[in-house]
Amino acid sequence: MRRNLVLGNWKQNTTKESAVELLDAIKLELEKAPISTDIGVIPPALFIEMATEEQYSPHFSVGIQNISKTQKGAFTGEIGADMAASASVKYALVGHSERRAYFNESNQDLAQKIERCIENNIVAVFCVGEELKDRKSGNYLEVVKQQVNAVLAEVKHLDIEKLVIAYEPVWAIGTGETATAEQAQEVHAMIRSLVNSKLGFNDISILYGGSCKPSNAKELFIQPDIDGGLIGGAALNAQDFVAIANSF
Repeated sequence: MRRNLVLGNWKQNTTKESAVELLDAIKLELEKAPISTDIGVIPPALFIEMATEEQYSPHFSVGIQNISKTQKGAFTGEIGADMAASASVKYALVGHSERRAYFNESNQDLAQKIERCIENNIVAVFCVGEELKDRKSGNYLEVVKQQVNAVLAEVKHLDIEKLVIAYEPVWAIGTGETATAEQAQEVHAMIRSLVNSKLGFNDISILYGGSCKPSNAKELFIQPDIDGGLIGGAALNAQDFVAIANSF
């Protein structure tokens, strides 16, 4: 079901002490400015338990940055989707550009991760987005279309209710550069049309990620096909993060 959603990806940031401080600050901001939007944090796996042990808001959930494509077994260092589900994880990032680039995750890997999420009642946040060369060449829509098609075609038992798509132009992640609202809307509209044509489902939530901050969130979120944000740097500032969530 289509819904507004703001998720904060902490990436490889925070220590135990600073994670506690950030969670406490988010709780304080939510008490000052209650929200009706679904909101969630995606901390390093070590800090998931502390993020789930207290109710910050009726709309607050916790995600995990990465899960294993395998179900269970002798895979040292991996975190299975069943493990994440047992720790009250609601969301899992799949296909983030950093995982694709630095860990060589293939489309088949991503499809298997989505399947593990679905099997364990976790919402897969499937990330897609073009590089700067694709944007400059004008080939960006085709690149994103291929990313969506290549993975979803591999998923054997797709429960569309357990899928969110996040459009993150790689050239805007952590760079301070942001796609204009019109640029983001164009890609979001294409993704929605593609999913509808392939799966007959028009109500998928599609998030924008890429240097989204309080100063541009309202302009982005007012677009008809943008349902929220996957927030990076601004998610490490409680005031900014909650302000973004209140931008609808």
